[in-house]
Amino acid sequence: MKNNLPLEKLNIFSFRGVQMRTFHITWMTFFVCFFGWFGLAPLMPTIKETLHLTKPQIGNIIIASVSGTIIARLLIGRLCDTWGPRKTYTALLLVGAIPVMCVGLAESYSSFLLFRLAISIVGASFVITQFHTSMMFSPAIKGTANAVAGGWGNLGGGITNMLMPVVFTAIVGFGYVKADAWRYAMILPGVMMLLMAFVYFKFTKDTPAGNYDEIDRDVQLKSKTDFTVLKDWRVWALALAYAVCFGMEITFDNVAALHFVQEYNLTQSSAGFWAGAFGFMNIFARALGGFFADRVGRSYGMRGKGLLLASVLLLEGVGLLLFANAGNLPLAILSMITFALFLKMANGATYAITPFVNTKNVGFVSGVVGAGGNVGGMLFGFLFKSESITYMQAFGYIGMIVIAVSAIIFVTRFSEAKKALELTVA
Repeated sequence: MKNNLPLEKLNIFSFRGVQMRTFHITWMTFFVCFFGWFGLAPLMPTIKETLHLTKPQIGNIIIASVSGTIIARLLIGRLCDTWGPRKTYTALLLVGAIPVMCVGLAESYSSFLLFRLAISIVGASFVITQFHTSMMFSPAIKGTANAVAGGWGNLGGGITNMLMPVVFTAIVGFGYVKADAWRYAMILPGVMMLLMAFVYFKFTKDTPAGNYDEIDRDVQLKSKTDFTVLKDWRVWALALAYAVCFGMEITFDNVAALHFVQEYNLTQSSAGFWAGAFGFMNIFARALGGFFADRVGRSYGMRGKGLLLASVLLLEGVGLLLFANAGNLPLAILSMITFALFLKMANGATYAITPFVNTKNVGFVSGVVGAGGNVGGMLFGFLFKSESITYMQAFGYIGMIVIAVSAIIFVTRFSEAKKALELTVA
């Protein structure tokens, strides 16, 4: 039956059918996961003061916040292929909610670091979101659907930066001291994750035709993953691209509020607002990248998508260099919005290519590319840890790295792919 097939169109205002219901639930779940994953970031000025953290210690916390996700994304990709996205997402939400709600028990740098590392597994939610969306839409619209779902989910990173300082202030208003308010604030995202675990399990399906255990799914696919995928340079090129776009996104989500407080003497609430403006670009920018990638793909195939990705990465790098050399707050905000636009478009363009690299191992490839984003975030964290490098200098170095990666993507021949790639222009 037609309603059991992947959709040919994305009607974002519709909740009808398992495909659109799953689409909306998966991006909303990813949105909530960002509250758990980065809820601490806008509160770091207070946490720094409470736990007496040094710059190197904050750098280690930034690194920890994305490190666990690297392994988790590889595992989650495999589970999506075998266990199914519905059960996988439910389990991740239930397990991830525990350290999110319990991080307030940390009384020292060491315990806080361990909680931050445990929370980082929540970042693997992205792989499930992209995998599940890919199952619900046909190749012609898959890039746009993935980009919209990923972008609206990533929007949680921006709203988190804006909202968590408000929650913190409200708790202080009830008479709690600041040293305790940030602890109680983190209970909210944990409860939200538990609620979404119920919603996901109850109201989504693994595929348009039903859950894995309800349909005659290929047993061979369920039993093994084709690890020869790792020999394909295109997979690593996409992982590298994602390292400098999404990797930079989660790095900025981590340091933005603290940067604006330290560099421009803003209050924690004001810094959270401007850091949130960066994330708020996801409401349209990532979708824009996926949309243009699909349009370019119809006319110029995978080579066209690759050139688009290289172009937006180049512009992201230039924008970062401008941000690194901003001398005042208005210029910093303008340049931030500029590089945010192209960074998020690059996110969308990357995952407009990813599902077509190996159609029999979509979850595994998505996991590898997604893990690349977190490797980038982890490595960038070392720049912000260094005592000899300022935050401004770190942004400048990252800008140059992004430009170098754009050149690598430019020379990668995505069009010389296996026949599975022909699906993109079908």
